[in-house]
Amino acid sequence: MPDLQKMALAHELLREFGSACLRMREAAVIIQRDVLSVQAAIQTTVTPAAASPEAAARPSPLLELRAMTKTFGQVTALAGLEASVAPGEFVTVVGPSGCGKSTLFNIVAGLEEPDAGGVLRFEGNSCHAADLLGRVSFMPQRDLLLPWRNVVDNAILALEVEGVPRAKARAKALKMLPEFGLAGFEKQYPHQLSGGMRQRVALMRTFLFERDLMLLDEPFGALDALTRAMMQRWLLDVWQKYRRTILFITHDVDEAIFLGDRVLVMTARPGSVKLEQVVDLPRPRRPEIVTAPEFVRLKRTLLDAIEEESMKSFQSTVAQEKAL
Repeated sequence: MPDLQKMALAHELLREFGSACLRMREAAVIIQRDVLSVQAAIQTTVTPAAASPEAAARPSPLLELRAMTKTFGQVTALAGLEASVAPGEFVTVVGPSGCGKSTLFNIVAGLEEPDAGGVLRFEGNSCHAADLLGRVSFMPQRDLLLPWRNVVDNAILALEVEGVPRAKARAKALKMLPEFGLAGFEKQYPHQLSGGMRQRVALMRTFLFERDLMLLDEPFGALDALTRAMMQRWLLDVWQKYRRTILFITHDVDEAIFLGDRVLVMTARPGSVKLEQVVDLPRPRRPEIVTAPEFVRLKRTLLDAIEEESMKSFQSTVAQEKAL
């Protein structure tokens, strides 16, 4: 190709390339102008809804569970459970036998991992259940006092495990004895204590293991009615002083209402939250409140929900037995 033709072709290509670049710059300017116009329109026409005073005052959950599921082989213990607990809140959990209450506690205590797909958040951060091991205090149904240790040495067991010197741990426990109704009993051994006193030692051990969240799994279930009522009032006094966050399992509806800020009613297995009932009764709560009309109304609502789930559980058990 002659040189003149090559030069002309190169000139033409450069001219086309320059025109293309100019068109691209013009298009970019138009797009940027349109984007700015849309953003301005959004800002002037869409105003975020103001949060309600209740929402603004509501603290972020200390514990949050979303879509929580747990299976054991062919048995699904929990399915899609949703729950949250705010700092300083006292939440009670009731439901029919076998609904997964203890499984829920084992997950929150870090003893069991839920199935994949759920969300577990503690102190605002996503975590695995195993991350909670040692970050929450857990009192099971039995007091589990060591028979060869006296009251004080049983109470300081968790502190010793954490490495606190025994003398320092004992001094701390001795100061708390009067608040737990154990003054003068520091040298007694478990076999020398009543059932209520053994539970107070176990609760003192749980309180001394200073964690923001306490899990109490039917701590008064084995006590007689009178001792149970006294322990409930005593626990509220201690809770109102220390304001630890408490998640409390019980089969006693009266206990759930008397103690709790909210009551979670679980479904028959597989367990989830059927009803979340706010307990809007004044604190401090006096023993006579259990006969008040508003208390009775709450009790009827909760009993209706539990009885419905208990019937489902019973029918399911009967159907399984027939199939065998």
